[in-house]
Amino acid sequence: MDAPAAPTAEEWAQAGRYTLKNSKRYRHAWGQHVRSLMGTAVEGPEQGIVRFRVEIAPDGTLVRLQTLWSTSAAVEARARQAIETLPALPPTPNGEPLVFERTVAFQAFDSSGPPLYKDDCLPDPPAFGNPFAWDGKTPWVQKPTRPPPPPDPGAVADCLRQLTPDSIEAESADDRRQLEQWGSSRLGR
Repeated sequence: MDAPAAPTAEEWAQAGRYTLKNSKRYRHAWGQHVRSLMGTAVEGPEQGIVRFRVEIAPDGTLVRLQTLWSTSAAVEARARQAIETLPALPPTPNGEPLVFERTVAFQAFDSSGPPLYKDDCLPDPPAFGNPFAWDGKTPWVQKPTRPPPPPDPGAVADCLRQLTPDSIEAESADDRRQLEQWGSSRLGR
């Protein structure tokens, strides 16, 4: 499988302004750029996946790169070499250090696609807290659940200004991920 094209200057400019969801466009552009520098993937022993924890300084320089896991030492070495040859990155969108985890797949088949951005203005779902949890010692009291506060209209308007239409490739990649996650051979009966 050929390497994907490196992000264009326009895509990096969009990524440099996108502050939603932990700078989602910046993280995607970084991963796409790394994968583009790794070259063509051929099926065999030289393919694999590696996951990194990355920290990028506000000025766009790489501060820390930590390997979390890898399926191939050769792929990890190739990814690290590609990261070392990355050109200067734009500053992070929010002017703060950007810390994230990214999986780089070097395989002979497509394993990912661009992310969808259409739901980035929706509030994050509340974290689940079991209202019936009890330690067995203290008197049991059911904890009341509160609905999330309504979103600020100004913040929603700012958020919607950052969104751009999703690409056909992003929609099809999302459909493929959902089919792989929820598909079943028994559903066709």
